[in-house]
Amino acid sequence: MPIRIGTSERDGTFHSQGRALKAVLDRQPSLAPVDVLTSDTASVENANRLHRGEIEFGFMASNWIGRARKGEVPFQSRIDIRMAAPMNAGPLFFIVRADAPLRSMADLHGRRIAVGPEHSGMVQHVHTIFGVLGLAFSDFTPIYLDFAAGAQALKHGEVDIQFQCPIPNKVMTALSETADIRVLPYAPGQLEAVLGAVSFYRRTVMRNGAFRGLDSDVPQVAVVNVLATHARVADAVVRDAVSAVLANAGELGRLNPLFGGLGDLFLPLKHDGAGALEFGGVRLHPGAVRAYREAGLLTG
Repeated sequence: MPIRIGTSERDGTFHSQGRALKAVLDRQPSLAPVDVLTSDTASVENANRLHRGEIEFGFMASNWIGRARKGEVPFQSRIDIRMAAPMNAGPLFFIVRADAPLRSMADLHGRRIAVGPEHSGMVQHVHTIFGVLGLAFSDFTPIYLDFAAGAQALKHGEVDIQFQCPIPNKVMTALSETADIRVLPYAPGQLEAVLGAVSFYRRTVMRNGAFRGLDSDVPQVAVVNVLATHARVADAVVRDAVSAVLANAGELGRLNPLFGGLGDLFLPLKHDGAGALEFGGVRLHPGAVRAYREAGLLTG
C-alpha cells in the first residue's frame, strides 16, 4: 500500500531525511509509492497527523513522543503513538562569537540567549537541559528567535549565545562562513549530569572541522530523532518499513549525512531489549518488534 511520511518544512532536516528515506522505501513493492509531506511544526503536527490517520509515519524528536502519548500540552488528547525506528541523534549545542568572554556552559547567568521560537521544541530542550544544570529562565534573558534570525542576532551582537541543532544544517554552515564563532563546551560534570537525568539524550562528539570555528572535538548531548507511527497502522507495513531501514542504513548515510551512524542507534536493543527505543514510555509497534527480531536485534 502507498504510505505517507510527515517530515518538516521544505528543506528542513526532517524533510531532507524523508526524501532519502523515500528513495529506499520506494524500492519496496509493499510500500511504494511513498509520499513525503512537509510540515510547519514538524514533531507536533506529525503526531497530530498520525492521530487523524493522515500519515502512516512521522518524523519526531523523541522528547515529544511521550507528551503525545499522554496528551500533554500542546496535544489536546492522548495519541496512540508507537515507535518504529530511530533516525539520527542530532547534537544540541550553544554557540558564541569567537571573541566572547564565555568559556563554558557555567557562564550563562545574565546573558542574552536565542533559544528558538516560543513554545518550540528547541525551547523545550533548553528548559530540560537548564533544569538539570539548575538554571532558571529568570537567570538569563531568553530571546525567542528562529534559527536564521537567531544566527543573525548573534552575528550582529544582539544576543550573546544561540542554541543550535543539529549538524549539518544550512543556517549553521552559512553563519560559520561569515562570522567567527565557536561551540560552548560543558563545564566538568555538567554533561554527565544531563545525560544521567534525561533518557532521550545521548552523548555525541562534534568533530573538529565539521564547520568553520569548530577546531577541536567537543562532547555534547544529542536528541534522538525517530520515525513514529500509530497503533492502527498494519503490522506488515511497519515491519517492511523498519526492515528496509535496517537493511539500508549504510545507504541512507550516503544519501544524507544526517543518517551517519544510523546502525549504531539500533545496537542498544541487543542488551537493553525493546525498552532501549521506547522513549517517553511509547512502545515499539508490533511490526517493528517483528523486524528487529528477524534482524537478530531482539530475542524472546
